[in-house]
This record gives sequence, C-alpha cells and structure tokens, in this order.
Amino acid sequence: MRANLGFTPDFKQTRVLSGDIRRGILNCTRQWGKSTIAAAKAVHQAVGVAESLSVVVSPSARQSGEFVRKAEGFARRLKIKTKGDGDNDISMVFPNGSRIIGLPGTEATIRGFSAVSLLLVDEAARVSDDLYMAIRPMLAVSGGALWLMSTPFGKRGFFYEAWIGCEDWEKIRVPAPECSRIPAKFLAEERRTMGERWFRQE
Repeated sequence: MRANLGFTPDFKQTRVLSGDIRRGILNCTRQWGKSTIAAAKAVHQAVGVAESLSVVVSPSARQSGEFVRKAEGFARRLKIKTKGDGDNDISMVFPNGSRIIGLPGTEATIRGFSAVSLLLVDEAARVSDDLYMAIRPMLAVSGGALWLMSTPFGKRGFFYEAWIGCEDWEKIRVPAPECSRIPAKFLAEERRTMGERWFRQE
C-alpha cells in the first residue's frame, strides 16, 4: 500500500491487511476507508495467488460495482492490465487467472460460485440474512477468508449477531472521533444536524 499504491494505512487498517485473519468484522464509521482497504486486500490476493477467486457482495449492484472500480484503480497503479471475465457484469480477470467478482444483493442470483479465497460483504448490516446464508457455502471447500464490513444499522441481523455474540471473529471497531481523517468541526456539525441517535449509528 505504501510503496506502490500511494496510501498509508493507519494501525487498524494495517491489521485488516494482514493475511492471518480468516473471519473479520469491521464495525466502523462512514468514510473510514472500509471499501478502500478491502479492495486493496482483494487485489493483493489476486496478484499473490494465481487462479484465486475473490467475491464482494453488497446490497446493490451499484455498490459492488464501486468496489470493483476501486480494485481496478489499484491494479492500474500496479500497471496490471485486467479485463472482464465474460460471464459476470462486475468482474476483473488478472493475467495470472485470478478473478475479483462483484455481486448484487439478491439471494436468487448469487449461487454457483465455489472455492472462494476471499469473501467480502460490504455494507453488511444492510445485507439480508437470506443472502448471507446463501453465500457462506462459497467457502466450504476453499477454507477462504470472510470479512463483514459495515457501519451499524440497528440491533438486528447477522452483522449485529456476529458482533455481539461470536468469539470466532476478529473484531475491529472505529467510531468517528477515532478517525483522524474526519475533522472534529464536521462531527460537531453532524451531531447537531442528525441528533444523537442517528449520529451514534452513523
């Protein structure tokens, strides 16, 4: 990230980029860089492990498309030429055969992928439980890594349940006041505008 992508990750972002976490949850403020760090992680996986498959799932095709565009930007900085895979609208294929695929948040359309090395669930608190249960079997054979990334959205759903209950996860929490890139003046304005409940959630 520092040498080739022009991005200096902070301490917690560096923890996400490490390769030793199989189950991770990012419970972080908006604009912390969840998607950026995850996109860099996906590109690192694709470049480092030939024929690997990374999949990102989010509530909509547009959000998955934005994620893959970030990954494409990182690949360009690395001077790696990628192309679509010819089967999926939101996809990247690397010269070594690795793929990054973005899927929309529809349970009926995401089945059929297997041996996934890296499974990323973006805006996980807004992804349905049905979709989450449908994608987990993608890791059955590969033993791949799973990351849930989100800003909270109420005390419900698999994201909340995993955060409060399961010890199998590496949990990383970043509230807005701990993000040095967000000015305190902006946060004070947002607290006044949103009110305490919405501010605490976002």
